[in-house]
Amino acid sequence: MTKLTITVLDTTGIQDYVFSSNRLGENIGASYLVSQATKEWAEKALQDLGKELNQEVHIPTRNSLHKIYIGNENVAGEIVYAGGGNTVLLFANAEYAKCFTQILSKRVLQEAPGLNIVAVHYKEFELGKGEFKKTLNQLLEKDLAKKKRERVASAPLLGLGITATCQSTQLPAVNTSEKYVDTDEEDIYLISRESEAKLKAVPKANQRLIEKFPGTFDPEIYDFPRRTDYLGRAEGESSYVAIVHADGNGMGNRFQKCGEGKSDQEAIIEMRKLSFSVEDAGINALKKVLNIINHSIKNGEIIGKIGKFNLKKSKNGKYYLPFRPLVYGGDDVIFVCEGRLGLELAATYLREFEEQKDIDGQPLNLTARAGICVVKTHYPFARAYQLVEELYGTAKKFIKEERERLKDFLEDPDNYYCSSIDWHFAASGVIGSLSEIRQREYKVSSGNMIMRPIRIKEHDEDDDQWRTWSNFINVVEHFNGYFDDIEGNEPWKDRRNKIIALREILREGSYKTEQFMKAYGIKKLPPFPQVDNLQQQGWCIQGEQHYCGYFDAIEAMDFYIGLKEDDNEYL
Repeated sequence: MTKLTITVLDTTGIQDYVFSSNRLGENIGASYLVSQATKEWAEKALQDLGKELNQEVHIPTRNSLHKIYIGNENVAGEIVYAGGGNTVLLFANAEYAKCFTQILSKRVLQEAPGLNIVAVHYKEFELGKGEFKKTLNQLLEKDLAKKKRERVASAPLLGLGITATCQSTQLPAVNTSEKYVDTDEEDIYLISRESEAKLKAVPKANQRLIEKFPGTFDPEIYDFPRRTDYLGRAEGESSYVAIVHADGNGMGNRFQKCGEGKSDQEAIIEMRKLSFSVEDAGINALKKVLNIINHSIKNGEIIGKIGKFNLKKSKNGKYYLPFRPLVYGGDDVIFVCEGRLGLELAATYLREFEEQKDIDGQPLNLTARAGICVVKTHYPFARAYQLVEELYGTAKKFIKEERERLKDFLEDPDNYYCSSIDWHFAASGVIGSLSEIRQREYKVSSGNMIMRPIRIKEHDEDDDQWRTWSNFINVVEHFNGYFDDIEGNEPWKDRRNKIIALREILREGSYKTEQFMKAYGIKKLPPFPQVDNLQQQGWCIQGEQHYCGYFDAIEAMDFYIGLKEDDNEYL
């Protein structure tokens, strides 16, 4: 039986590569280059290999998922799938795999300086013996991880003689940003080869966005911003930008288990289907986000149910959308948007991601978690993203807590996931780690001032979990006056001073809160259906923890305006 070679590609240091710069334009270009390296460039390298050898290669499409050509005469290589953060290929022999890696590495070095790619090979694979999944999992779990650990870190030459340094990478400057930025609005600065490659990729990144999201907006009227100032900042007003990172739950395990117990051919086909399905799921969820933004625009304004703001306009007359995807095309998604849209768009994405189906029309049963950091527009992007990663981690930890809480009601607790979200408003900057900030600012003698992280959806109708998105937004809308005088609710509209006073008294615990409510004639606070005493005391006990149910909502009042789901309905 013919011996084939399995090759697995991955990138290292992606977060540093994409978010080391505080300039959104460089972040945009960097994320585009990362996506190219293990997708389009890998496909092109395989095609170039075929031309060089005068042999056939196979790149699967939606119409050829079930076709496997490797092992046939005159077939040099084939892509198994690209997904889950990796690209997997099969080659007729080890020499072809080596040649492919050289072709791809050369392009990465030339067009994406600073980006690191890792490749591992298994040279003794026999297709058809049912060992593909076992061999691939070993490559992913052991060999690839080992290669990343043992990889010798690059030590770039920092310059000889007298040199100027790039303001973003601190590497030797080779040019200025003059031909890559709008010099009327941006200062010209020195750039390295790495920064220049990123800036050069921005137009291609914009074109890719237009191609990926057809029909969600009119490209003759709207454009994607390349600066945070273009996200909706108003002159003379304090403005904020939200950075959102969402990632699918348990996707690594899902790809690892996909195709287990199947023949090699069946396993390859299943992994391809999953890869294409997850790719579609992320794109479709972002399309929903864009559709909602589009339906909320009227005459150059974003109009929500409890707020609005003007869109920025470019020199060519187009309006900049207040939203920009940076990393997308799978379960791992990062985007930036106007600060008041961050929570809403993140929750919209997570809800829509859960509803996606696979390419055969069957439910994918996906969930995801997200971290959101809202900072002032000119706050250093790289530092804000570090906090996003911590928030993303606490949202993941909350899922484990939910798994433990519900274990007696679940058929398979170990594989239970729910969509969760955590956020932070850094109105005055970020000092310290997330745990330090929360210990310093949100822990009081009465307990925990915040209810977040929270679930996006309730587990079921009988679930007593009150830390949910619907409860949180219900309270935000009550405090913003959206439900004034409806069904006997407390009228909060135009009572901002009372709300601010309530925020401060909540820090002193349930007894002081009850006294405050009596003094101000407040019969009850906005409702939490699952917990009765919250409306009378502002605090409740869950497990061994004391939680305040209203501080989060009061803090979020200025960062939520509500958006339309279509031309007539609000979310």
